[in-house]
Amino acid sequence: MKEAVLLLAHGTPDVLGEMAEYLSKVTGGRALPQEVVEELQHRYGEIGLGWELGEEPPPLTKWTLTQGFLLEKALGTKVYVGMRNWHPYIAEVVDEMRADGVTRIKALCLAPQNSRTSVGLYRRVLMDAAVGMEVEFVTGWAEQPLLAQAFAEKTWPVWAQACAEAGRRVPVLFTAHSVPCRTIMTGAASIAGARPGTPVQATPDPYPVEAKRTAQLVAEKLSVVGFTEQDWVFAFQSQGISGGPWIGPTVEDTLKALKEQGEVGVVMQPVGFLCDHVEILYDIDIAFRKTAEDLGLKLWRAESLNDSATLVEALVEVVTGRYQADVDEVVVA
Repeated sequence: MKEAVLLLAHGTPDVLGEMAEYLSKVTGGRALPQEVVEELQHRYGEIGLGWELGEEPPPLTKWTLTQGFLLEKALGTKVYVGMRNWHPYIAEVVDEMRADGVTRIKALCLAPQNSRTSVGLYRRVLMDAAVGMEVEFVTGWAEQPLLAQAFAEKTWPVWAQACAEAGRRVPVLFTAHSVPCRTIMTGAASIAGARPGTPVQATPDPYPVEAKRTAQLVAEKLSVVGFTEQDWVFAFQSQGISGGPWIGPTVEDTLKALKEQGEVGVVMQPVGFLCDHVEILYDIDIAFRKTAEDLGLKLWRAESLNDSATLVEALVEVVTGRYQADVDEVVVA
């Protein structure tokens, strides 16, 4: 039996002209209004995506492939990378793995917090593609200690800088990507507005709890430098611009509340993203920074994990089983 690791990620278009097709993958084939496509083209354009291929891949693709390369180097075994919504598609990569003689896949989603809208969808695509192969699917690793350590290593320098520049303690705002409210609910509410064929959910989605738990663990890692429970808050960012209500509190409302409490600035540390992409480089660096500025707040942002050696160590522990992540083991007939 030949086993290999498969990292799963969201995917991102390579050029602006692919935006409509890319968004149709994200929505499961549901067409979005032209103004939505153009708004996303604007946002991606602001972070460097053009109408022609650049000298290097977009940030999400670049850093995800880099993480795969670094993990492969650390493990000494082949690591593949597949994307749900763009090239290299998961199904295409599974075909490549099969051609390489792989019979067992250890799959790890590069979204540490388990969610039906990310991890669940990746799992479905993978299982459809991996016919005749064994799959060990990691469903969540939100509490991995080295993951929290990796985020803490990025948070500490910018928090220290922010406090020094402000001349006072500055709060840290931990964030994770928002999801539609219906996706975390049960019963009829879980399929309200969902694509046809979506099953009714009997249990709540673990995502909001796991996202906040990761933030809590990062805060605990920072306690060695005097960080306390009073030094941080949490919000969900990047709510969708269509498709019904999304979970909050929003970053915008949280920034307003911090200002009303007398804060002069804020450090943003996303804990649901492992690398730079549009939700970091546009939503935080451009949109939220402008919101903060309009409120009279200064905004600092911790660097993304990207090629963090500590993140790679965390991935090694998860895929080798040294860290007992939540796992579904499936033999595909």
